Amino acid sequence: MVTPTQTGLGERAHLLSKSIDLDVFVTDIANVLTYEDLDDVILVGHSFGGNAISGVADRMRGRLRRLVYLDAVVLENGQSAFGQLPRDVVAARTRAAEETSGGLSIPAPPPAAFGIVDETQARFVQSRLTPHPFATYTSPLRLTNQVGNGVPATYVVCTDPIYQPLETSRTWVRAAGWKSVEIRTGHDAMVIAPDRLADLLEADET
Repeated sequence: MVTPTQTGLGERAHLLSKSIDLDVFVTDIANVLTYEDLDDVILVGHSFGGNAISGVADRMRGRLRRLVYLDAVVLENGQSAFGQLPRDVVAARTRAAEETSGGLSIPAPPPAAFGIVDETQARFVQSRLTPHPFATYTSPLRLTNQVGNGVPATYVVCTDPIYQPLETSRTWVRAAGWKSVEIRTGHDAMVIAPDRLADLLEADET
């Protein structure tokens, strides 16, 4: 299992800049597949990570076995994350970016926003949250093919509580007829219910 970190986040937070857009996020993951020489890959994208796996599938279909969108954003060609979010959410995040970093990044929300209520889990997540590059929200996703590029895809919906900012993506998935499964946990399923999530992902391959 490989768990790459995208530019400007986590241990790569020192690389944060205004030049980090969606294309950079896609290239981050594409380069891991290339330079680690990975094939037959099950690519899992959580939340905003759905954009990167869509971009990688567009470029590198032959290296992929399956896509898993884990309570994730789904964009079509030319769409941006801000273009799919409610206006009040866009306004609040834009204001927060301006007030905290002059528009460089969006500050990380509290763990509770991701459905994390356990104090130990919340401390774990809080200690690892970093601001998110603002331009990845405003830049468009560039795709040459349809979303997923024909790679088998599963969308995992975290239902307890439901993460409202993803409603547009869930509506798109239903309309597209993608395989969709549910897990009764909050948005950060890999933190809240890692064993149940692992079981679900393994079952999706049988």
